Amino acid sequence: MQSAILGPIVALAAWTMIIWIWMYAKRLPAMGRAGIDGTKIVGSSSGALRDALVAKGEEKASWVADNYNHLHEAPTVFYAVCLVLAMVGQGDNLNATIAWAYVGLRVAHSLVQIFSNRVIIRFALFTLSSVALSILVVHAVMSVLLH
Repeated sequence: MQSAILGPIVALAAWTMIIWIWMYAKRLPAMGRAGIDGTKIVGSSSGALRDALVAKGEEKASWVADNYNHLHEAPTVFYAVCLVLAMVGQGDNLNATIAWAYVGLRVAHSLVQIFSNRVIIRFALFTLSSVALSILVVHAVMSVLLH
């Protein structure tokens, strides 16, 4: 059985991998410009690396990494709920449209965070995407628990 909601799942997964590549394409040159030797970083380095990049004026290099991390937060619920909707035969029509809206909002969130990092715009996009995700969760609850 093929479900239309699988398209948004694959699209968001592909976008996450694009951001992963973008993160390294942005961060490695920034580390070089900042004189940070990645081979000498030991242990949990995320915060320390971010602080070192910011101290050297390379804050924008961390914006992509921050967004990559964000794509592993709420979207995990999106993947799970969309798979449930596909499995119970509710992954077409309205739910597929809402899922595509969610993906579009997350891509827009990524682009804002990477290029300008305007928090108010990111917050609005995050809120809208959370509303879309909440609707998908409600639909899954209705299909699985109330059916």
